[in-house]
Amino acid sequence: MNSRIDRRRFFRMAATAGVGATAAGTVGAVTLLRRDDSNRHGPESGAATAELRWLGVSGWRIDIGADTLLIDPYLTRFPVGLATGAFDPATPLRVDPAAIDPHVGAPKHVFVTHTHWDHFNDVPYIATRTGARVHGTLTTYNLATACGVPPGQLSTLKGGEILDFGDYTMEVVGSLHSRTATYGIPFPGVRTGRTDPPATIADLPEGDTLNFQLSLRDGPSIFFMGASDFVERNVRGLNPDVAMIAVNAADVTHDYIGRLLRALNHPATVVPVHWDDFESPLQNPPPIGDRDLQRRDAFVAAVRAASPSSKVIVPEYGTPYRVA
Repeated sequence: MNSRIDRRRFFRMAATAGVGATAAGTVGAVTLLRRDDSNRHGPESGAATAELRWLGVSGWRIDIGADTLLIDPYLTRFPVGLATGAFDPATPLRVDPAAIDPHVGAPKHVFVTHTHWDHFNDVPYIATRTGARVHGTLTTYNLATACGVPPGQLSTLKGGEILDFGDYTMEVVGSLHSRTATYGIPFPGVRTGRTDPPATIADLPEGDTLNFQLSLRDGPSIFFMGASDFVERNVRGLNPDVAMIAVNAADVTHDYIGRLLRALNHPATVVPVHWDDFESPLQNPPPIGDRDLQRRDAFVAAVRAASPSSKVIVPEYGTPYRVA
């Protein structure tokens, strides 16, 4: 192992077992151990540790001590016509508490990368039910207040902030949304002022896009993406140990995987996200159509080619990934 890799923590799969239902606390966990340049195994005394569960799309539940964090929690997963080839922008928004409540716990913070329905839809319900603080763009703020979230529970972000929560920090990274094969962005636009409550998926625009990097005290750092594009200058120097990277929806972004992995300095572990069929309920193995499966597998192959030192872990729903 060369000296550059020696200096970087990396994760290895230590144990796997069968994964059944998707509720938090699923029996059969995956433990991710870190090893750093001192070849020390396990966490330092007093270091913060985390446990992560994939909620589908780009959503995560992260438990750090007594704190639960959510990133892009979308669990209602109602059909919008993508699976049938009849996408309907007028699909009404709805929330399914029975699909949400078993997975989110009592979150202290909710972080939103952008406000498309498959990232934002369930956030107002979670915030009003639990009192969690919601962090996102100005569009997130305005849409959340329109949905009944008290302004006092909302924090507006632009990118560049580093929020200190004691045992961990969250760095906010200004980013870009992925583009379609015709170089466009689905439901573009922002909400810069008061707005009517959204009623359909088309009422939830992209609203600018953020990425987040979570850093544990005396522990690893984890990079989270919500869409498959980025600002190269903004991510250079982050050097995360593990990166949750959105699978590219199209090939119109130049050298997406290569540029990103080089800018991130070849994360020790790459976890592909936003590849599952999010019109279907959570179940393992995660549902995925043939076309999306090809896209995900091509992504994995491209990561391995661009960053041979990175371990690729394809996640399953609800599985605890322990980070130490």
